[in-house]
Amino acid sequence: MIKPKNDIATVKKTIADYFRRQVHVTVNLGRNKVMKYCGELSGVYPALFTVQPNDKDFLGKTSYSYAEVLCGSVKVRPAKQAE
Repeated sequence: MIKPKNDIATVKKTIADYFRRQVHVTVNLGRNKVMKYCGELSGVYPALFTVQPNDKDFLGKTSYSYAEVLCGSVKVRPAKQAE
């Protein structure tokens, strides 16, 4: 049996650490389609989290579940800070 290196609690804590920070989001849409964008992690809830994209043409927020991050279809990483 393969032991998972992460669990939902670890993913939730990691995402909560990024709250109100700029993040890079990579979403695997299937059939070799990948969407990448930057935005602010604007909400952390018990079942999902929301990201407000920086793109001015995009109206609204996107939401993802922690299970999507755990299975690898959504990847969230902090953006590099300008120094």
